Formats: sequence, structure tokens, C-alpha cells
Amino acid sequence: MRANYLFTSESVAEGHPDKVCDRISDEIVDLVYREAAKTGVNPWGVRIACETLATTNRVVIAGEVRLPPSLMKKDKDGNDVINPSKFKAAARRAIKDIGYEQDGFHWKKAKIDVLLHSQSADIAQGVDSAADQQGDEGAGDQGIMFGYACKETPDLMPAPIYYSHKILQLLAVGRKKGDGEVAKLGPDAKSQVTVRYVDGKPSEATSIVLSTQHLDESWDSNKVRAVVEPYIREALGELKIADDCKWYINPTGKFVIGGPDGDAGLTGRKIIVDTYGGAAPHGGGAFSGKDTTKVDRSAAYAARYLAKNVVAAGLADRCTIQLSYAIGVAQPLSIYVDLHGTGSVSEDQVEAAIRENMDLSPSGIRRHLDLNKPIYAKTSAYGHFGRKAGRDGSFSWERTDLVKALKEAVKTKAAA
Repeated sequence: MRANYLFTSESVAEGHPDKVCDRISDEIVDLVYREAAKTGVNPWGVRIACETLATTNRVVIAGEVRLPPSLMKKDKDGNDVINPSKFKAAARRAIKDIGYEQDGFHWKKAKIDVLLHSQSADIAQGVDSAADQQGDEGAGDQGIMFGYACKETPDLMPAPIYYSHKILQLLAVGRKKGDGEVAKLGPDAKSQVTVRYVDGKPSEATSIVLSTQHLDESWDSNKVRAVVEPYIREALGELKIADDCKWYINPTGKFVIGGPDGDAGLTGRKIIVDTYGGAAPHGGGAFSGKDTTKVDRSAAYAARYLAKNVVAAGLADRCTIQLSYAIGVAQPLSIYVDLHGTGSVSEDQVEAAIRENMDLSPSGIRRHLDLNKPIYAKTSAYGHFGRKAGRDGSFSWERTDLVKALKEAVKTKAAA
């Protein structure tokens, strides 16, 4: 492990074109879960993999679904087909909440196409009945998923991504509240923070990058910095800003045309922003738009939950966990733990404790974290990890309620 180095992570705001698409896709996931609950449909049967494309005043929603009857209608031949009206309404509400009422991208004027269709029967049979007969359902796909936690911030997240998110969150709150001149910022923004580590701990910010859309065309970079700098300093909080810190605020100058009007967006293109800012490995799968039979999402949440509980239990200062799955097979093919030389116990002990205390089949994860709920739209911006667990069940994977059980399991193994 290096002790002294610089590390950088970026974040993007909810109005970034890719994040607009993530938000719409997750609003669709929430809509399906909400309609299932409203109409008495078993949420365990919900299936959705939804992708969104956004460009100048155009949104295309595509993917595979298994829907409650309330989201269906009869065609002219009497066949059940998807009713696009509620999906379009959900997308418009999301765009409006983000703040797009511009000529090139407007919540009311954008054309929205809904191209969802029924889930593949070949995929459905693998998910509905696990090939290994060890769980209620098989994994919705093959793949590898990683979870990570460290002691760098209160939420056990790496410092660079934590502060990059926080800058944009504070600016978004100010913009939506109408706090003075910050209300003249647009929804589209990107941040980036470089942190100097000394003796392996975050010491100071050595560079700060922020590019933010602004609605007043007369503003230049200096004006934007004057507006945003107080929010940046508040976001960094106890992290020192180096005396020679380099500031790059709207370094290209004017940034008026933004969002999908300035650059097309797609679901799932910000997977490093969504996770650990590059401080940990990534399996490559995106989260937004997927129900939790898709282990890209649910197992990544489980891996974060376990890594966070390992660190919160004092078993290590840093923890990386990898899980792997095969489509149609319930139980993970492997569990790998790396404590990066910071553990008070061995990796083997932690792996055994994990297996003992959590069923990592898709069904087991969904039960343990209570994931069959409309809780996903709020995950679509500012990271899926390092957030506060909500009373509505959101961010349940950020709880540290497994600490005691992991400690006991490790102690028992050591005594044996």
C-alpha cells in the first residue's frame, strides 16, 4: 500500500444527460413496484430491465418487463400490450423535478417513445427456477460485483468521490430552493476533486474542478466561481484546501447549452460515479433501470453492505469484497475478501463469517435488504453508496446492523 499519493474522483449532477437517463430508468422501476403494491400483485414477480436514451427534446425508453395488469391495455385484437401513458408521465415528472424547462429539453415538450416489451422467456425460466435448487430464484445474469468500504469518511467511503458528490448535492439543493444567484445555475454539472494522501489518510484537496451550466448568458468563469465557491468550501468541510490548490471553475468559459440538448445521454454510462470513484474495482454492470433479480444491482448492494459492516465492526480499515454469479444459478460461485493488509483477522475468517450470516442468493439478498420496493429513483444521482438509510427502506445496504453478528462469527471461528 502506498502511503503518500494523489487520487482523483469525479461526480456528475442529476441534470447530466446520462444521469437524466438513469433517473428516468429508475423512475420506471419504482413505477412498476408501486403499481404492483397498489394492485395486489406479488412484488417478487416484478421483472424490469429498462434503458433510456435522451437527446434534444427526445426520450426513448426501451427494455424488457413483466408488468402488473394496471400497466397493460388491450390492443385492437384484444391482446395485452404495454400501456405507455404512465411510463411517459413518470419520465416527464422526473425531467421536471431535475429542472429542465429549456427550449432544447423541456419536460412538457419533449417527445417520449416507450418501446418496452415482455421479458424473454429464456431469461425468465432461469430466474424463476434456480438451476442449483438452492434458492427461490436464479441470478438474472452472470457477472462479478464488488463492494468496498474504508475509514476515510463518516460514511465509510473514499474521500475523493465523497466530496465530489457533496459539492454537487449542495449546489442542487441551493438551485432548487432558489437561494440567490445559485438559482441561476442549470441542472447539468460535473465536479472533480483531487485529494492528497499522507500516511494513507486524506490530508488536503490539491485541485478542484467544477463545470456547471448557467442560465444567464452574461456569466463568465469568474462569475460562476464567485457563486459556487462558498458551496464548494462548505462541501469540503473538514478537508483542508491546499494553499496552492488549483481551481478550475467552468474552465472552457460559457456553459449555457447543457443536458441532453448539449450531449446525448444513456442509462448506465456513469458506473464509476455510481460506486467508488475508481478507488475500488468494478465488475462492469450498471444499476439503474434494473429490478433486483439482476445481480448487477442487488449483489453490488450486498457486497457494499458486507464490506461496510466489516469495516464498521473494526475487523479492518479497508475492505473489498467480490461476488460472482452464473445466470439461473442462485448461490454465488465465489466470495472473495481483501482487507488490504489492514485486518485484525484473516480474510478466510471474514469470508466464513459472511457465508454464515447472509444468504447471497438473489432471493436471500432481496429478503435481507428488503429490496422489493419503489426506492430506486433517489439512487440515480450522487452515488448509490455512502448515503443515509431511509425510513422508506431506501439505501438499506448502508445499514451497519450486521456488525455484532460478524464479530461473533469471527470470534467463534478463532476460538475453534
